[in-house]
Amino acid sequence: MDDHVYRVIEIVGSSQRSIEDAITAGVDRANATIRNLRWFEVVRTTGQIEDGKIKHYQVTLKVGFTMEGAH
Repeated sequence: MDDHVYRVIEIVGSSQRSIEDAITAGVDRANATIRNLRWFEVVRTTGQIEDGKIKHYQVTLKVGFTMEGAH
């Protein structure tokens, strides 16, 4: 088995629909700009309330990706 070195960054995904959509938005955006994504961890879930109703979900994620070999 090959040894791997990972880098971990923190991002925030958001959605007006659901926590799951906020996670998906964050992962989709990270995947568009970062190669070799491998995993995510939900660190924090927050939201915005307006007139007694949930208006917005925000999910803080740690995402890990495999670092490429040195050239």
